[in-house]
Amino acid sequence: MAKEKTKGQPPENATAPKEKKPKGGAQGKNKGTRNDQPKTERVIEEKVFPRLSELYKKEIVSSLVKRFAYKNPMQVPRLEKISINCGVGAATQDPKILETVVRDMAIITGQKPAVTRSKKAISNFKLRENLAIGCKITLRKEKMFEFMDRLISLAIPRVRDFRGVSDKSFDGRGNYTLGLKEQIIFPEIDVDKVERIFGMDITFVTTARTDEEAYELLKSFGMPFRRKETAEAPMEKAA
Repeated sequence: MAKEKTKGQPPENATAPKEKKPKGGAQGKNKGTRNDQPKTERVIEEKVFPRLSELYKKEIVSSLVKRFAYKNPMQVPRLEKISINCGVGAATQDPKILETVVRDMAIITGQKPAVTRSKKAISNFKLRENLAIGCKITLRKEKMFEFMDRLISLAIPRVRDFRGVSDKSFDGRGNYTLGLKEQIIFPEIDVDKVERIFGMDITFVTTARTDEEAYELLKSFGMPFRRKETAEAPMEKAA
């Protein structure tokens, strides 16, 4: 009976179990006090939307609805994408020139360009088939608005003897193409490190149905179009 009573209890002569010490010496001691240290707060940065994107939603949509009397806000034209093309004819003789152009285009747009190649061989131009002769970039959404903002507010005003961009470069379907002769007008390009001057064609693709709607859309974004001069015939005094 005595054995049954003490079956679940430890024997009297048994020693108490030893406490396990943390391994690693000083590291083990700090391990137990890690929760006592103050936690560092994470800094969450708020997402900043492009300025022209906010301008379009708050002001441009309402102004175009009043201007063209749209019945549905979805009918308001919007900027769909910006396509930038750059042809490098000298790359047929020196392929390294194309590398410098691709590098500068990536700095300007913040996006790696795609290299374009020739589709057929032309002997008069010393052009072979599938030869790299240019590059192109397509910008959408946030990058599109950011590039357009820098182009209008920083790059175009640096053009020498600038008098406004032409309003005759619409294609009849609401798309506008702007040609630039020098890439050094962009502030991202260091003039001292420029190896070659090249130009580019910038196409603004919109959902507008007519050129008039596309003109008002780009003008609302701040595109500095040349003023239309209205020729008025001088009034002759009756004799």
